[in-house]
Parts: sequence; structure tokens; C-alpha cells
Amino acid sequence: MRVPIEVVNARREQLAQLLQQNRYLSVHELCAQLKISEATARRDLAALEKAKRITRTHGGALVDFNLRFPSFQQRQHEAVEAKRQIAAQAISHVSPGMTVYLDAGTTVFAVARLLLERKIRPLTVITASLPVADLLADGEGVKVILSGGEYLRRQSVLMGKTTHKVLGEFSYDLAVMGAEGANGEGVWNSQADVVKAQQSVLRHARQILVCMDSSKLGKTAPIFLSKWSGKLTLVSELSQEQVQAILR
Repeated sequence: MRVPIEVVNARREQLAQLLQQNRYLSVHELCAQLKISEATARRDLAALEKAKRITRTHGGALVDFNLRFPSFQQRQHEAVEAKRQIAAQAISHVSPGMTVYLDAGTTVFAVARLLLERKIRPLTVITASLPVADLLADGEGVKVILSGGEYLRRQSVLMGKTTHKVLGEFSYDLAVMGAEGANGEGVWNSQADVVKAQQSVLRHARQILVCMDSSKLGKTAPIFLSKWSGKLTLVSELSQEQVQAILR
């Protein structure tokens, strides 16, 4: 039986809204959430891509967020001094022999660069960030493990179900993460798939540093990452007193 066009259009709009909320979803996840077949999902994705509303990837889709969001290279030049100060604070928590998770993003990349300079060895570093992995791979005494997943070129990061699974298989002495917002309730980020990867790490980390500059404090983002806890510390270029005043 032929499905009425208004039903098809409504379903495609729902699919587009799901992607807008989550930024990235696999075909499997879209099928599960909309209760549709893979063939139907692929037809709908093809139609949305033709309308230039999404970008299809191998096994999933992104909203045009991936094209609008500043690339890793562009973000490298933002808040440079704040990132340097944050990195200096973050590496004070790193000791030889640790297994450390380093998130994607330019603030955590600044942490990785300082780790390389300070030669804290030996270290095992697990990451989904290609720039972090590439930077540390030649560091003597640093073992680098890169998670699997789908490569998003502009963000220079691996994402998807494989990433979540791999990151959940390790235990971490320390996890260094980025985020897009923090308030009295907790920490927030902008992409559901990134949050899923981070939460895979959170469950297995003894200590978590959330690194963000002061422009993100007192703000929220679309996806809630975590409540504050005893093992989660916010690292900013501001003093702890200034941070607490903003988050209060």
C-alpha cells in the first residue's frame, strides 16, 4: 500500500529533527527511534541530503552542523592563552605510569602538547582525537591507543557505536575532557554522540578533569553530560573562587 506523501514528509521532518538534536545518528539508531526499516531510513536520508538538510556518512548521517561548526584548525586560534593556562593546571594531575583518556577538542589538545613537552613518562593515552594521537605517537615512553569509529574530518575525531564500545573497555586513572557549558547543575555538551563517548569513559575513570575556558561557564548546551561529583573537577583559567561564583 502506498504511503501518503504527507505521512512521508512528516516522518522525514521527524528524522531531520532527531538529527538536529543529536547532530549525528547511525542508520541503526534512526531505525530504532522511528521504528522504520533500514530501506525506509536510507530513502529518507537520501531525500534529506538532496534537499541539502543533512550530510550522509557511511552508516549514518549528520545535520549541516558538521559544515557550520568551526573546524579543529579554526578553533585552534581561539582563547589561546586561556588554553595554555588550563593545560598547565591539568598536567599537574598527571603522574608517570597512568592510563589517561584525552578527549577531542582544542583545549585538550593543548593539554596533550604540554604533556609532550614536560615528558611525563611512561604514559598510556587513549583517545578518539586524531590530532592528539598524531602528536603523542612519537613521544618516547607514550603508548597511544586510538579508538575506532567513523572519522569526521572537520572535527578531526572518531565517533559512533564503535567508539563508545572501545572507550568503555578501558579503566582510566585520569580522564581529560572538554565541554560546551557548565552551571550549578553540572556539565553540558553540544553533541549527543560525543556525550555518549564521554559517558563511556566517565563510568570507568577514577578522576575526571573537565577543561573549558571561562566563556563557557554559567551556560548550558543541548545535551546534559554529568552532575558534579567528587571525582569530577572543572579546570579553567579562572581561580576556583571565581568559578564557584559563576556556577553558583
